[in-house]
Amino acid sequence: MSEQDILARIKTLVDQEHELRSQSGQGEIDPETERRQLAELEVMLDQCWDLLRQRRARLDQGRNPNEAQPNSAHQVEGYLQ
Repeated sequence: MSEQDILARIKTLVDQEHELRSQSGQGEIDPETERRQLAELEVMLDQCWDLLRQRRARLDQGRNPNEAQPNSAHQVEGYLQ
């Protein structure tokens, strides 16, 4: 994935998050469904941001950014803040 592909994916996921919150606010989905789907979106966003940071770090080091690989949800969610 190119940086532009990752940024487009992030935008799509953020748009989905906004739509989900809108549906919840209008009572179109139940709170449990909203919570579950928001958690899934959050993990996917974290993976995208992680991949983007990897690409940029490789580029800063003079390495090929295309060698960056997405990390598993388990790994990304286990990072210390």
